[in-house]
Amino acid sequence: MSLPLLAAACLLLVTFGYSVKCWVSPFGDCRKCAGMGHELKSDRKGRLKRGRDCRRCHATGKRIRVGRWLYNRAARTYRAGTR
Repeated sequence: MSLPLLAAACLLLVTFGYSVKCWVSPFGDCRKCAGMGHELKSDRKGRLKRGRDCRRCHATGKRIRVGRWLYNRAARTYRAGTR
């Protein structure tokens, strides 16, 4: 098997795997707060306490995956164009 064919097969496999992951689980953990929904702060004694709510995920701890966001955008554009 030639190298370009092998690279194309690997790329196709990775793309298919990510699309299945976006279909099965469209939401992932927020990258900023690591899925907690808020940041952790420490007081003067070094004890951890809850900080402010995460602005990126609005304190849900979840975000929509990039692939699912692209699919939603394409589907919305298609529906708007076929009406």
